[in-house]
Amino acid sequence: MGCCAARGRTIPSVRRIAFINQKGGVGKTTSTVNLGAALARAGERVVLVDLDPQANLSMHLDTVLEGNELSTYSVLTGGSSVADSLRDTTTEGMRILPSSIDLSGAELELANAFGREMLLKEALETWEADALEKTGATPADYVLIDCPPSLGLLSVNGLVAARETVVVVQTEFFALQGMSKLVDVVQLLRRRLNPELEITGILPCLYDSRLKLAREVLAEIRKYFPGQVFRRPISKNIRLAEAPSYGQTIFQYAPQSTGAQDYAALAEEMQQKLREALAQVELAPQPPAAAPAPTPARAKSTARSSPSAGSATD
Repeated sequence: MGCCAARGRTIPSVRRIAFINQKGGVGKTTSTVNLGAALARAGERVVLVDLDPQANLSMHLDTVLEGNELSTYSVLTGGSSVADSLRDTTTEGMRILPSSIDLSGAELELANAFGREMLLKEALETWEADALEKTGATPADYVLIDCPPSLGLLSVNGLVAARETVVVVQTEFFALQGMSKLVDVVQLLRRRLNPELEITGILPCLYDSRLKLAREVLAEIRKYFPGQVFRRPISKNIRLAEAPSYGQTIFQYAPQSTGAQDYAALAEEMQQKLREALAQVELAPQPPAAAPAPTPARAKSTARSSPSAGSATD
């Protein structure tokens, strides 16, 4: 959670968070959409980035592209800027960079591109820098990146562009095996491509507290990753499954549901993590100010004063 300096003052950076899991169907896209909506309802400015060629996030928000419309594909291939490609959603304060089927061929097209792992990061940094220059403010508070269910070039672009990552897991038997692999990937990318990247949290989804297996898996995840698991798991909820077919977030479709309550609690915890981090920065001891250099004393004159040429003599 860095900060950037602009015109002599410090401005908090946009929180760029990638949602990852190499397995599909674990609640990653649902979490990206509904956490974004919860943050927007809390007054944050949110941008969702759909990096999945299946475009599930875009369809969830009723954003279906036709033809050569601007998308993440055109951004990655240099055909458009982030600013030009963003679209508004029906949730105030939340915009989307949509995906299209063209993105399915991007990994092959970009295989030989110079700096191919940095394309999304460079595009987002240019967008942020342009906004700072024009308005003196960041263009968003949160950028939430929905990575595809794989660890290919598109997911690497998402993780390199992000400063944080949320690992979404299903509370089932194979969750721990997949978790260790994902953590290894994050550590590798941190060493080689993105030293800023950190795991903000592990988000258990599709949790059914009635099932003994689900309770045991959640306990194991918390045991192996202490302090990294979000306090409240996302419960299995039929309303969350129904909302995408109506092109709505859970807060529009069923605002009183358990799913809405879960994502509102997750948004509050995300904001709390930021407040705690900022408080730690403020409380950190500052290096003492350098003492001003002493003013050198004037050298004393050793020459004797001579009588003035115009003085009278006896």
